[in-house]
Formats: sequence, C-alpha cells, structure tokens
Amino acid sequence: MRAIRVASAALLGVTALTFSARAAVAKETDITPFGFSVLPSTIAAGGQVALLLERNHGGCRGSATVTSAVLDTVIIPPHKSYATAVVDWDARPGAVYRVTFTCDGVSGSTSVTIAGGRPDGPTPVPLHPDRGVHAGEGGSNIAGFDLKELGMGAALITGSIGAAYYFSRRRPGEDDA
Repeated sequence: MRAIRVASAALLGVTALTFSARAAVAKETDITPFGFSVLPSTIAAGGQVALLLERNHGGCRGSATVTSAVLDTVIIPPHKSYATAVVDWDARPGAVYRVTFTCDGVSGSTSVTIAGGRPDGPTPVPLHPDRGVHAGEGGSNIAGFDLKELGMGAALITGSIGAAYYFSRRRPGEDDA
C-alpha cells in the first residue's frame, strides 16, 4: 500500500514538472543570419505594421524583400533596417498569414495574425528602430521565462514535493478514520 502512495506522489511530481516546462518545441522559428520581425504581430485588417530587419552582425548586406498574402511586396534598402506596410482590408479576421523576409538569397518567415474589427485610422507604430541601443534579455526575463511562469513552476514543484512527503509519512491505519 505504501508503494502505491509513493508511486502516486512521484507521478504527481513528474506531472507537475512536465506542465511547468515551457513548450519551446511548439514555437516555429527560422534560422537565418539576420533577425526579422513584424510588429505588432496581431493587427486588424487595414492596420499598419512595422517590418523590422536586424542588420547588426552583417547577415543581410543587400536589399531585403518582404512578401505576404496580406501585404504589398516591400523592399527594405541596404541602409535601412525597417519599413512599414498596410495590411489588406480583405484579410480574414482570425487568420494567420506568413510574412517572408528574403535577403542575400536567404529566406526566413514569421506570422501575422489578423484581429477582428477594423481600425478607425492608421495604426501608430511606436518604434524607432534606428535609435537607441540593442539591449539584452534583462533581469525580469531569465532564459525566456517571465516571473509568473517561474512562480507557478516553483509552486507546482513545492506542492508535489510536499504531497510526496505527506503521503510517504502517513501510517497505514490513518486511512480508516
């Protein structure tokens, strides 16, 4: 009977660890010698997005071409690191579209999600990518985890260890009460 309790507690602990682990394999990424992104990644049809290209390490020296089913083809000149584009008005709300960046013969893609509703006017892009410094992850984001994820993981692990200890220390006669 005691072995069943210990095995149950161990299974609870493994389950807690499994659910607290980040699902990194679910995120689709393209590996290119240059970085790229679309901001915001969720936008209403007719909204304006910023197309960002990271040229920091020389991975993209020439012109970059950005293509998508919901954007006009945009060419980012060699001396620029961003451009803006307007999402087509006929984009389906809730749909996810691929945005492909091609530079120096290398392509990478990311996605943009179309939100429901229509914007009242042009969507402001609060970025100024030509200004400022390229900062690191920072202290509040340790290896991709935020503080809430770390706290929830710690709580699950602590709870499973406590349950395992409690069930392993119970005497056989305590179940009958």
